[in-house]
Amino acid sequence: MPTNKRLRAAFIAVSAGFLAVTTCTRGTAATATGDVSSPSARVGQFVWHDLVTRDAATSRMFYSALLGWEFTASTRDGHTYYVARSDGDAIGGIVELESIAPGSAVWVSYLAVPDLERAVAQVTSAGGKVLLEPRPVKDYARVAVVTDPQGAPLALAVVTDKLPTGSEQPEANHFFWTEYLAKDGPAALTFYKSLTGFESTSSTTPNGIEYHVLKNDRPRAGLLQIPAQATMIKPHWLPYVRVADPAALATRAEALGGKILMAPRPDLRNGTLTVIADPTGAAIALQKWPL
Repeated sequence: MPTNKRLRAAFIAVSAGFLAVTTCTRGTAATATGDVSSPSARVGQFVWHDLVTRDAATSRMFYSALLGWEFTASTRDGHTYYVARSDGDAIGGIVELESIAPGSAVWVSYLAVPDLERAVAQVTSAGGKVLLEPRPVKDYARVAVVTDPQGAPLALAVVTDKLPTGSEQPEANHFFWTEYLAKDGPAALTFYKSLTGFESTSSTTPNGIEYHVLKNDRPRAGLLQIPAQATMIKPHWLPYVRVADPAALATRAEALGGKILMAPRPDLRNGTLTVIADPTGAAIALQKWPL
């Protein structure tokens, strides 16, 4: 995991990358169809995902070959930022930071909150840290980057009605879900319900893990506690991409230099889920949908 100092430098570039994206692709089409929503309607939604890595070239080749993503480059605050697109839609980005340790790349998700300053204050009062103080992103959003009380990196955003929404139905090779893996599940549940006003429902998986769905107007994210025996896993937000064949892509990811962190298993969502790490170390989930 990168140090806080290195992450802070990276996220200055990340927020600038978010600015670059809000001015391109989906905006025109979305505005034409009226596909925009008020800031309050976006609360609890994960509105963007960025990969922070020391090797953007390897990451681009990997995701292009695995998911068919295409990339365009720009420079912001002295860092190169790559916008990832799937079928022409801007879906995420990659920021390169050579100072982070090999294998310590991380996907960072942007969570929409109702009040940015209040959210940052809640993070710090609960024991989290601020990596990037609140800053404007043109007239589309204000963002901050933190580590939460359990040490997981997270970007917080207040968006305006100028930022288009995505489709309510997940599209192939697009991000569509995010899960929090917690060291302390009950504490994380309390914290995130307070941060965004989430409600939650819970169920027990066939292998005995309690799983919580965080929701407001609709389900927004999942939350579960890291099993005690999984000592190498640190708390983090794990982004999900919709795919048609997780098992085949897991094999493909391995051939492309990635690692299979969790292979599809019949006892876990009917074998429709795999978790991989890309060649630079960032974890990402690939999920068939519907299950």
